[in-house]
Amino acid sequence: MSQLAFIVFQDNDNARYIVEAIAQDNPHAEVQHQPALIRIQAEKRLVINRATVEEKIGREWDVQEMLLDVISIGGNVDEDEDHFILEWKN
Repeated sequence: MSQLAFIVFQDNDNARYIVEAIAQDNPHAEVQHQPALIRIQAEKRLVINRATVEEKIGREWDVQEMLLDVISIGGNVDEDEDHFILEWKN
């Protein structure tokens, strides 16, 4: 059985930049646009890199800002000031 790490955002301007960054850093991830939300999922692991989001958004960005737009997550969280990682550890 597969284990999908996922994160779901409200579909708004801020989240769209974050989604672009996640898709760039996780080419294996699947992005699903649904009414009012965007879900990104990948087998076992998703990595959100601060540097990539800053590149997309055009300003400094704190990883904690992302949580304002998050609806749901699936996976174990490993977080520091440069990364937000969702993964299933077996």
